[in-house]
Amino acid sequence: MDRVDKALLEALQDDATLTVAELSEHVGLSKSACWRRVQNLEDDGIIGARVTLLNQEKLGLNLTVYSAIRTHEHTAEWFEGFHKMVMAMENVMEVHRLSGDIDYLIRSVVPDMRSYDEMYKEMIAKVNLYDVSSSFSMETIKYTTALPLHDL
Repeated sequence: MDRVDKALLEALQDDATLTVAELSEHVGLSKSACWRRVQNLEDDGIIGARVTLLNQEKLGLNLTVYSAIRTHEHTAEWFEGFHKMVMAMENVMEVHRLSGDIDYLIRSVVPDMRSYDEMYKEMIAKVNLYDVSSSFSMETIKYTTALPLHDL
């Protein structure tokens, strides 16, 4: 990956709606060369998707919840059930399997506390969880989806 690829990726991270013409002007390549590079980045899986980011508060999803999950079950069967559950819950935005005392960390967005309580009850009804400890975001100080490319 050279500086042109990084420049393309940075531009697309800022605005995925840029046309090939706009990208080629931004990085100083012909349209066809720029298109080929973007295609190569997609084919290599470096560009995984082009999406539109929505404003969760304007959509009434005012509460971001981080749930630390601990389980005493570490079997393939339990994991399959947990995986199915979180994949089916549309309010669950991220799930990470962690090292240390916490087994999983879930980030979810919901309209309000009542909605989170319904989500919590759904989780504990579907999968055996030893402990669910949730924290509620009071303020987002920094949020980005752009990956740091300068050290690559």
